[in-house]
Amino acid sequence: MTQDFRLPDLGEGLPEAELVQWMVAVGDTVTLNQTIAEVETAKAVVELPSPHAGTVTALHAEPGDVIAVGSVLISFDTAATDASPSAPAQEAGAAHADTSAPAVEASRRPEPDEAAEQGQPNLVGYGAAPRGSARPQRRARVAASAAAASDTAVLEAAPHDAIQLGDVERPIERPRSTPPVRKYAKQLGIDLALVEATGASGVITRADVEAYAARVGAVAAEPAAAEPVEAFEPPRPVAAGERTTRTPIRGVRRLTADAMVRSAFTAPHVTTFLTADVTATSELIASLKADRALQEHRIGIMAVAAKAVCLALARHPGLNSRWDEQAGEIVEHHYVNLGIAAATGRGLVVPNIRDAQELNLAELADAIRALAETARAGKTAPADMMGGTFSITNVGVFGVDAGTPIINPGEAGILALGAVRRQPWEHRGEIALRDVMTLALSFDHRLVDGEQGSRFLVDVADILREPGRAMLLQ
Repeated sequence: MTQDFRLPDLGEGLPEAELVQWMVAVGDTVTLNQTIAEVETAKAVVELPSPHAGTVTALHAEPGDVIAVGSVLISFDTAATDASPSAPAQEAGAAHADTSAPAVEASRRPEPDEAAEQGQPNLVGYGAAPRGSARPQRRARVAASAAAASDTAVLEAAPHDAIQLGDVERPIERPRSTPPVRKYAKQLGIDLALVEATGASGVITRADVEAYAARVGAVAAEPAAAEPVEAFEPPRPVAAGERTTRTPIRGVRRLTADAMVRSAFTAPHVTTFLTADVTATSELIASLKADRALQEHRIGIMAVAAKAVCLALARHPGLNSRWDEQAGEIVEHHYVNLGIAAATGRGLVVPNIRDAQELNLAELADAIRALAETARAGKTAPADMMGGTFSITNVGVFGVDAGTPIINPGEAGILALGAVRRQPWEHRGEIALRDVMTLALSFDHRLVDGEQGSRFLVDVADILREPGRAMLLQ
């Protein structure tokens, strides 16, 4: 039986994607959810999992082709797997779905149950929807016989509602946590489904994982050494006599250009500057780096500034809101999805840290590093660049003192961090060498007036001047 796989909507109604490379060839036998291709959207490079198990019979595009959502991408012969008694469809007792339905409209994302009926992955990166299930759910498979042989300490340390002995298969929601916490749990060999979130937000924190690890005696594995990242890419070789180079405007570069133009001509930008003595923050960072227990977190000025922003936004919610033109409303957020601007070889991307206000300094540092590494690798998921409420950009890493950043569309403000410079500065009535940094805040004047913007910037600067002031803003 031949099945066609059509390019699904890869997130937020993106109408097309460029095929980067095939991971399979005609005649290859693939398994369910095996990666078959890499495609580049306007936001990220995405791996496409196979929605079928079978033999590849045709590839309908070549690397470099731009494919519209809903177009046939690849064809499979699933006859062998359909006839096999071990086929996933027969194991689940569900009929095999036909993906030859009409193309998915680019203007909307199919609902999870629709995606399952079409036999397509309901979320790129998480594979095809299980047969007979409308939603992708993490499953706890605990048999009574297996439970008897399980580590008693592990079961006793788990929250009471995480496992029910005797259940053969019970679906549970994927635990809410942050990338660094998931990475930490993985190092310990801990399943987050067994860890109970103690905070009111329901997000599993590093402290929750550590408490669980202490009960079961888990020990973290040595973290792998980070690969060095080149600061600058070597220039592209230019052929003799070549006077110009033309590059198609695609992917992240096109998205960034569209977003910046839309923001600049929609939101009335105002930028205010403040230069602050951040010597105390520099000393704090040095002491944290010298602490063996914190060395792996690589806490820097970006993480401290991120924490300062989260604290200041709680006092100035206008900077954490958006202008809803259609509804005629100002939407104030009671959480912080903190965007981190990252320069990559493909252009500027701004993934965000979900519920950043819930993270401590070490967790923010881990999350920032994880986002940056993922962005440089071109693996940032489209969903990770949606729903931001405020952003930070660090122009200081390029030796720049200040700038006028453009607000990310849908947000009320963005803070630019300048370079930290050692220079003469007035300190306690005398001139001394101090660490000094310039902060630049751009904000949407429809949402924030000059007083609010200035007070927010002063609060952020005060925390960087005296990190102990953060204790007053908790």
